[in-house]
Amino acid sequence: MSHLPPAKLPPAEKIRLDKWLWAARFYKTRSLACDEIDKGRVRVNAQTAKPSREIRPGDEVELRTGYETRTVVVRALSTVRGPATAAALLYEETEASRLAREAAAERRRLAPEPAQTISQGRPSKKDRRDIDAARGRAGWDARWSASIDD
Repeated sequence: MSHLPPAKLPPAEKIRLDKWLWAARFYKTRSLACDEIDKGRVRVNAQTAKPSREIRPGDEVELRTGYETRTVVVRALSTVRGPATAAALLYEETEASRLAREAAAERRRLAPEPAQTISQGRPSKKDRRDIDAARGRAGWDARWSASIDD
């Protein structure tokens, strides 16, 4: 067992995939990384992987986070989650991945999802009555055939 402080430990030669994804700040927790790996959203060297798969520098990792699909090459290994600037040094995104991600972002910007433009939820009862009145639909009272005045 080494008595060196954590900052003085030698760099790891291989590390678990879920731990590296967490340290590289792709996922907030290791359990989220495990869930994404189990769902098949993370591939290593074009093969499906398990969370316990050990990765080495030079491995190509394809992962999907939200709308983005990235392909990165592992440059360094780390067992600790550091600041974002340090995490960015652990990988290098491929040029094809970067261009595809930017093109997808541009497509989303030009043609947004229609549901995302809705600022409010479902109309309230009053909103529905106002809509019906504006469309010229008969209200609640006009639906009944019997009235007190008859």
